[in-house]
Amino acid sequence: MAKHILVVDDSVSIRQMVEVTLLSAKYQVSLAKDGQEGFDMCKKSRFDFVLTDQNMPRMDGITLVKSLRGLPGYQRTPIVMLTTEAGSDMKAKGKAAGATGWMVKPFNPAKLLELTSKVLG
Repeated sequence: MAKHILVVDDSVSIRQMVEVTLLSAKYQVSLAKDGQEGFDMCKKSRFDFVLTDQNMPRMDGITLVKSLRGLPGYQRTPIVMLTTEAGSDMKAKGKAAGATGWMVKPFNPAKLLELTSKVLG
């Protein structure tokens, strides 16, 4: 059974590029347009991996990570930030919130697949 990945990003083009990349490796992909929608989807479904942007309307990525860590079943789920934010202070905030990793946009599709394979073990 294919691993189910949730991609959370307010940019339609980024969501589409990430989706195409992950589908090429036979992952099952669901999309959310902001952190609140992603959080609501996680309350209803179980995802094996969450890939989220930081800067989004309604709920940012770090708040999403903190919120997901409080949900049953998401304490150990890999959550990686995919964002334009590259500062060490922001990465530290992400790590403190419970993010598994950090990838800076624009992303390299091969590196995204390598990271995805690594976090899904």
